[in-house]
Amino acid sequence: MPGVKLLPELVSYLEGLAEPHILFDRQYRILAANAAYRKQFSPEGSVVGRTCYEVSHHFSVPCDQAGECCPLAKARSSGQRERVLHLHHTPKGEAYVNIELLPLRNAEGEMAYFVEKMEAVRTVSSATAAAAGWELVGRAPAFQRMLQKVARVAPSEATVLLQGESGTGKELVARAVHAASRRAHKPLVVLDCTSLPEHLFESELFGHERGSFTGATHQKQGLVESASGGTLFLDEVGEIPLPMQVKLLRLLESGTYRRVGSTEWRHADIRVISATHRDLRDMASQNLFRSDLYFRLSTFPIHLPPLRERREDLALLVPALLARLRRDGPVTLAPATLELLSAYDFPGNVRELRNLLERASLLCDGPVLEPHHVEEALTPEFSRAAREAVSPPPASPSTVPPAEAAVPPRSLHDLSRDLLRAEVLAHRGSRAELAQRLGVSERTLYRRLKALDTIP
Repeated sequence: MPGVKLLPELVSYLEGLAEPHILFDRQYRILAANAAYRKQFSPEGSVVGRTCYEVSHHFSVPCDQAGECCPLAKARSSGQRERVLHLHHTPKGEAYVNIELLPLRNAEGEMAYFVEKMEAVRTVSSATAAAAGWELVGRAPAFQRMLQKVARVAPSEATVLLQGESGTGKELVARAVHAASRRAHKPLVVLDCTSLPEHLFESELFGHERGSFTGATHQKQGLVESASGGTLFLDEVGEIPLPMQVKLLRLLESGTYRRVGSTEWRHADIRVISATHRDLRDMASQNLFRSDLYFRLSTFPIHLPPLRERREDLALLVPALLARLRRDGPVTLAPATLELLSAYDFPGNVRELRNLLERASLLCDGPVLEPHHVEEALTPEFSRAAREAVSPPPASPSTVPPAEAAVPPRSLHDLSRDLLRAEVLAHRGSRAELAQRLGVSERTLYRRLKALDTIP
C-alpha cells in the first residue's frame, strides 16, 4: 500500500501460515493478507487497501457499529490480545470464524498495526450448508454467545457442563466441542444416564470381570475404556444414582477406576462433557446431587438457549430441517407459515420443531409449505379414546344454551399436554409401542411422561 513500508520478513511469515491471516492498520485497512485469507475471502481479486470489515463481513462500517463485537476495539481498550467469534461471508456462504487479534506496537509504544488470525468454527449459519451435513444452525445473539464459549473451551481439557431444556441440542453441542478439540481423532462415547438402572450403571461405565456378579459370563470393557483418548459424554447426568456419583467423582479427580469385580486400578485418558436439563446446583442444595461432583462437572458451564429465545433463527432452521426431511425435491415456506411458527413457543425446542416439520411435510404434496399444513400437524391424530378423554362429547343442544356450550380457546401446549396424558391413560401396551404410535423416540416419550408425572 502506498506510504506504508512493510518488513518483507513479516509478510513472508504471514504467507507461510496455514490459517487465514491479515495485517491491518488503525483505520482497518488491510496492508497484507496471506494466501489462505485470499483464497477464503477474495479469490478473484486483491484485498490490500480494502477494510477488513468490508471484505469479511460485507459491512460499510466497523463491526462494533454494525452490532458485532470488534476485536480491534477490544484490543484498543484492553491493550492486549483479544479473541471473538464472528460471522463472516465467504464464497461458499456464511461461516462462523474464531478471530484472534494481536496488536503490534511502534517505537513509541503505540498500537499501530494488528495481526488477525481466523479459524473456522465447526458449525454453520446457513440452511444450504446445514443441508450438506452440518448440525448447528443459528445466528441469534443467544446462539452466538453459546458458540463463543464452545470455541473457547473446545481446545482445552476442561470439563464442560451443558445446561438447557430438553430438545435444545445438547448432544450436538457436545459433538461440536469434541470435533474442535485435540481429541477429535479419537471416539466420542455417549452414555444416556436415564437409560440404565442403578445395578447396571457401574458395569456399563467401568466394565466388569467374568463372574463378578450373576450373569457376568465374560469380561466386559466399559465406556470409559472405550472412550480412551477421546471424550465421554454423560447425557442427563442429573439422573445418576447417588451411590454411583462418588465413583464418578473419583474418576474425575484421580483419573483412575476399577472394573466391577477387579482389584486393579486403571488409568482413564478421557475428557468428560456432561449435560442436564435439571438445576444441579438446586439439587445439590437439597442433597439430591453431590455438591463436590457438581463443582467438578461444571468447570466450564455452557447455557443452551431455548428456541423461544432465538426465534429469529427459525428463518434458518426451518429450511435446513426441511432440506433433510424431504427427499423428493425442495420445499419452500409461505411467508405466513414462518409467521405462524414464530408465534409458537416450542416447549420441546428444536426437537419439537423437527417433528412438527416432518409431520407437516408429509401433509404437503406440493413445493410450498402452507400455514394449514402446520396447523394440521400441530394437532396430530390420536386414538378416539384419547380425544374423548380430553374433550368429552358435547352436551345436547336442547339442554345447554349455546353461550354455555362454547369452549374457550386453549394454547397448543396445553392441548398437546392433555392429549398425551389421555393417550397414556388409554394405552395398554409397552412404552416402546406407545412411543412408536406417537411417532417419537422412547427417550423423548420418557422425558415427556416424566414432566407429566405419569410414568407407567
